[in-house]
Amino acid sequence: MPILAACAAIAIAGCGGGDSTTGSETAESAPAAAESSATTKKPVVKSPKGAPPKQLEVKDLVEGSGEEAKSGDEITVDYVGVDYKSGKEFDSSWSRNEPFTFTLGAGEVIPGWDQGVEGMKVGGRRELIIPPELGYGQTGSPPAIPPNETLIFVIDLREVG
Repeated sequence: MPILAACAAIAIAGCGGGDSTTGSETAESAPAAAESSATTKKPVVKSPKGAPPKQLEVKDLVEGSGEEAKSGDEITVDYVGVDYKSGKEFDSSWSRNEPFTFTLGAGEVIPGWDQGVEGMKVGGRRELIIPPELGYGQTGSPPAIPPNETLIFVIDLREVG
């Protein structure tokens, strides 16, 4: 089950398998026009050194050139999720070869995603470092995500529509 799919009901999802963060699969269902060569392969996500940030950090790794994602849009993404502290991957749409679709701003995903993905353009790749308050909070999402854990996601925006 994609980690973000169950968030609509309770804002806390189950996690997928812990596949390694290296890989070179392509997202077969992503439209070719919406991809840059930098976003056709699963990203390798590395945890930064030092204390985790207290606020949401948003960094464009590849700026897209397609349609911009706005609140209320149905969007499709590929993503990798990594625990900030351990550096361990806890979920990835790439590992399932199954992009994830949700309505931006509708509370179907963790708040860090609703806030951090808005404004992204199709074809872009963005890194989000999400503090616990905008992720899974005090309860976490056991067993893969401990309570009060900061998370790192690298998200590729495939489609708005």
